[in-house]
Amino acid sequence: MGAALTSMHAKMMTSVRRHLQIALSVGLGCAVAWAQQTPAANASGQLNATLASMDAASSKFRTTEASFEWIQFETAINDVIDTQKGEIYFRRTGNQIEMAADVSDPKPPKYVLFADDKIELYETGINRVTVHNAAKNREEFETFLVLGFGGSGRDLVKSFDVSYRGTEKIGEITADVLDLVPKSQKVRNNISHITLWIDPARGISIQQKMYESDGYRLAKYFDIAINKSLPEGVFKLKTNSKTETLTQ
Repeated sequence: MGAALTSMHAKMMTSVRRHLQIALSVGLGCAVAWAQQTPAANASGQLNATLASMDAASSKFRTTEASFEWIQFETAINDVIDTQKGEIYFRRTGNQIEMAADVSDPKPPKYVLFADDKIELYETGINRVTVHNAAKNREEFETFLVLGFGGSGRDLVKSFDVSYRGTEKIGEITADVLDLVPKSQKVRNNISHITLWIDPARGISIQQKMYESDGYRLAKYFDIAINKSLPEGVFKLKTNSKTETLTQ
């Protein structure tokens, strides 16, 4: 989330990808080599069951609140170069899914808001909000939004070639592991490959890994609360009278 972007625009998009989770997310071809493999004869049925559980969860989705840890790994140096932690919120408003993230660690905190076809990144350290018009890259943004809470199995197969790779234990959850290849060449230029870990009981993604040319991004979600009341004001940036606004 564009090859045709200016260098400033590209930097903004890199920052947006890092802070979104719908987005976020070792080595192509061996992404789930550690997972318990499923015989090919059963894979199709298991995939359909997993996608159906996501459809059921999406049909009932109103809100989600979760803690997160986002990790960025760079292949060239074979090391983690960035780790961020905080809280993330999703809600359905009409036919739209809105997202807000509070990145509290490391400090100074940052805030990300996705609503009304805009992504706003508020960096408190420099007291600046950068606004990006998501409508200009709608195909790319919509592709990643289906990965988040509230996305359905039907939406997933519209945007990705999806295959079932078995199960893996994530904490106390035996998760279904899905392998995704973006159908859009524009998306594949940035993200070639994605792994999702789905909680089959709730039909939601509890972990995501996105593979980029220079490494990967891993997103882990904890303490997930579904369809509960969200804290007041989480979908409003906490700016002040001196906050600068930069529109991309």
